[in-house]
Amino acid sequence: MNKPVQPVIRSRPVTAALIMVGGTIALLLGLGLSISVGASDIRLHTVWEALFHFNPEATQHRIIQDLRMPRALAGAMVGACFAVSGAIMQGMTRNPLADPGLLGVNAGAGLALALCFAFLPNLPFQYLILLSFLGAAVGSGLVYGIGALAKGGLTPVRLALAGATVSALLVALSEGTAIYSHMAQDLAFWHAGGMAGTKWLQVKMMAPWVAAGVIGAMLLSRSVTLLSLGEEMAVGLGIRTGWIKLCGSVLVLVLAGAAVSAVGPIGFVGLVIPHVARYFVGSDYRWIVPCSAVLGGLLMVFADIGARLVNPPFETPIGAVIALLGVPFFIYLARRERREL
Repeated sequence: MNKPVQPVIRSRPVTAALIMVGGTIALLLGLGLSISVGASDIRLHTVWEALFHFNPEATQHRIIQDLRMPRALAGAMVGACFAVSGAIMQGMTRNPLADPGLLGVNAGAGLALALCFAFLPNLPFQYLILLSFLGAAVGSGLVYGIGALAKGGLTPVRLALAGATVSALLVALSEGTAIYSHMAQDLAFWHAGGMAGTKWLQVKMMAPWVAAGVIGAMLLSRSVTLLSLGEEMAVGLGIRTGWIKLCGSVLVLVLAGAAVSAVGPIGFVGLVIPHVARYFVGSDYRWIVPCSAVLGGLLMVFADIGARLVNPPFETPIGAVIALLGVPFFIYLARRERREL
């Protein structure tokens, strides 16, 4: 009786452990720096005092507790959400160009939230998150539906083109909604991506969804690893591919929807970070997922710091800062995929 061929999975657990430990330390330092940098710079010593010896009568302590801390923590969570959702998408679809921002997930969630802001302005934040999940599902469904109709099937480049088309349509609808409801100026900064104004309520509402999404991705990571090697091989090894794709899609919608509801449809984090993690730790998603979570949070926190330092005291949209890195990386991947076709 022939035994199934065992797949060769490149894995560097020592490197992954170093990245997670070093990245976590760097993330903690970045959070401290993010709290101290802003329109009025605050010394790190004052940050320490505000964290462990809070004085409600001190203005800087109130700024740290009420404004800077929720913003910094939201940045770390959002970065982890985008990066992990991108890693799961790339593994399931075997598409190196897969990313929530490129495949309509972010734009769909953004349209749902724009409609809520325009027609249901007093809707509680917990319902905004649920509606952003629904919008993300609609956006990704449109992309995959259009891509599936193309002759020759869903190649990575066709899927990226369908995603770009659908995302442009959904963003245009979001902007049209904003203009119609006289909220264009209010929504412009949110569409460009920004964490200004993030409150503790948003952090507390996001946290359970983020935790559930990241933990679920780690539990699913072994199956995603086998699926990334090819569907036939995964089936031969006893993986229920349909069930894994369904669970992975739900996790992507939860992670991307929660992130977009807080900071807007920021792209490229879910594209770049999984490739960086895969380069260092190999093709085992049991290591790619946690490393992507750490590196994604690290990128978002430092991008937010950079957005505040470009033109102080004004803030540059964080989406524009990340696009400076993401657009060249996307062009490189697209050209490489074209050569391989």
